[in-house]
Amino acid sequence: MTLPLAKNPKNRWHAPLLVNSALMLGLVVVSLIGMVVDDRALLGESVWLKPAKFGFAFATYGVTLAWLLRLPHRGARVTWWFGTIFAITGVVDVGFIALQAARGTFSHFNTETDSVNSIGQLVFMSGVPGLFLANLVIALIISWQRVADRPTLVALRAGIWTAVVGMALGYLMGFTGAQLVRKADGTVVGLVAGHTVQPGAPVDAARDGVTTMPLTHWSTSGGDLRIPHFVGLHGIQVLLLLAFALAVLARRYHWLHAASTRAALVGVAALTYAGLLTLVLWQALRGQSLIHPDTATATAGAALLAFLAAGVSAVYLRARDDEPVSATVRLPASAAPEPH
Repeated sequence: MTLPLAKNPKNRWHAPLLVNSALMLGLVVVSLIGMVVDDRALLGESVWLKPAKFGFAFATYGVTLAWLLRLPHRGARVTWWFGTIFAITGVVDVGFIALQAARGTFSHFNTETDSVNSIGQLVFMSGVPGLFLANLVIALIISWQRVADRPTLVALRAGIWTAVVGMALGYLMGFTGAQLVRKADGTVVGLVAGHTVQPGAPVDAARDGVTTMPLTHWSTSGGDLRIPHFVGLHGIQVLLLLAFALAVLARRYHWLHAASTRAALVGVAALTYAGLLTLVLWQALRGQSLIHPDTATATAGAALLAFLAAGVSAVYLRARDDEPVSATVRLPASAAPEPH
């Protein structure tokens, strides 16, 4: 059994988005090299870690959008142009992040008055809304159309709106308050905001990068708004991969043969993922580290896992009960064996 993608020979991959993804992967390679040969750091992490993370995220999302826009749908001309806007704006925005990394300074919320930073901040002020609006328009046009099989459609609709929410949550970082931090050369610079929520922290005191988790560098001393932002943005990949995995598993497990069963499982996963997004957002807004949950957070997490287990069990039991009927092969009378 294969996963139907509603392909149309006339529909080609979105070239600008593929170029965007290729450039982003190139940036990831350059950034990884930079981490090895360049020992400069910002907030305790390599200056090249941020471009690497943004490059990987945009490369992944660009390929996902390129695949999505390949599916036959009404309004394809409009979505092509908005996909192009997303691709171009993404290259410009991430390009500025890479430029600031090479300069050993901050890309987001930087108040330095030099011409490069001043122009870059204007680019961000116009570029980030452009990315959000382009994604929103694509979601509005495509999500109501039947462009794929049922399980994939559930994953696509839930995932693209989760991504829209994830992008919108990025704006919350602008309300975390000002802080004073140091550039790679040790010079103090002011940031108008950041990503760490730390209630009661002294005014202008550094919050970002004080204590962080390995690899992700998410805060361990407060709530980190990058977590719900990340979870939301990548929900579409998680759910689409789940739909694909279920289609593959259906070759071996009879109870997964029905598209309605796989769609129900994806629906349960989508609701659970929405709950996870809500949970990590609630945790971050309360200034709580991901790895230091309190009783309320742990209880909510356990309830979310219980919901997932109950939902999967219910779908399985229903599919198992229906399986003998759906699995019975009824031969036409002409094909029935003659009695001996």
